[in-house]
Amino acid sequence: MQIIDVWKTNLFECISAINKIIKFYNYVSMDTEFPGIVVHPFKLKNSNNDEPYKILKSNVDLLDVIQIGFTFSNEEGLLPKSNGCWQFNFYFDIDKDLFAQDSMDLLINSGVNFYNHKKKGIKMDKFAYFLINSGLVLNKKIKWISFHSGYDFGYLIKILTNNFLPPTKNEFFKLLQLFFPCSYDMKYLGIYSNDLYGGLNKLADKFNVPRIGPVHQAGSDSLLTLKVFFKLRDTFFNGKIQEKHQGILYGLGSINSKKKNIESNNKIHVYPESLSKILSQLFFF
Repeated sequence: MQIIDVWKTNLFECISAINKIIKFYNYVSMDTEFPGIVVHPFKLKNSNNDEPYKILKSNVDLLDVIQIGFTFSNEEGLLPKSNGCWQFNFYFDIDKDLFAQDSMDLLINSGVNFYNHKKKGIKMDKFAYFLINSGLVLNKKIKWISFHSGYDFGYLIKILTNNFLPPTKNEFFKLLQLFFPCSYDMKYLGIYSNDLYGGLNKLADKFNVPRIGPVHQAGSDSLLTLKVFFKLRDTFFNGKIQEKHQGILYGLGSINSKKKNIESNNKIHVYPESLSKILSQLFFF
């Protein structure tokens, strides 16, 4: 499986290829690479369950995503015979844009070339236009797969709305429900199903899933996420994950390892507002 690097020079060619396969390959695993965490939490006596979201919002509002990886498959986990994995590389100027040094060192050591990101990185408005018109979002038939993905969806929502993240967690989940009606966070699913803790690489090792491509790059991570998801689904969920597990993001809210609490504390509720009313509040490109 080849991971296709997408820059502004081949963006429309890759978009055309993706548009042709969405109808038949509607499982989309997603990963982002971003410049780290620059706003850190404080341990306050009066901290509450909204604190993780406030930290997430502060960082996503300040920073710009560097890479987004998409990998596509059908319900059986089969990828397209041609290409199924794309890594979108965005404009980022390491001399001007904000970042955390430890994360930047990690990305550089993983092979991210920031000279290329500055010279031929994709502009966010072009990517937003593609997402909004692709059929990938606002579509219940698309099954989004991710791992510990609060920040991943945070950056996607920021791109889609061309705005800062909403001030409250409930408003954030409302937008998540709108743009990504069906999503699965494997970090949550692993803990819920069999108390499987650890990162993506640990889960991949457990299921004997080999990595293709360099670690800490969005294309490789999205491809590994997809393969581990189907192993997890077939092993612990008998090949079908119940609807009640959709839309739960590990790390946002009072998530813990107890199954009776992990689900009830982190459900995304269906809000009564109409689609047109919600969209009218957003500023699109």
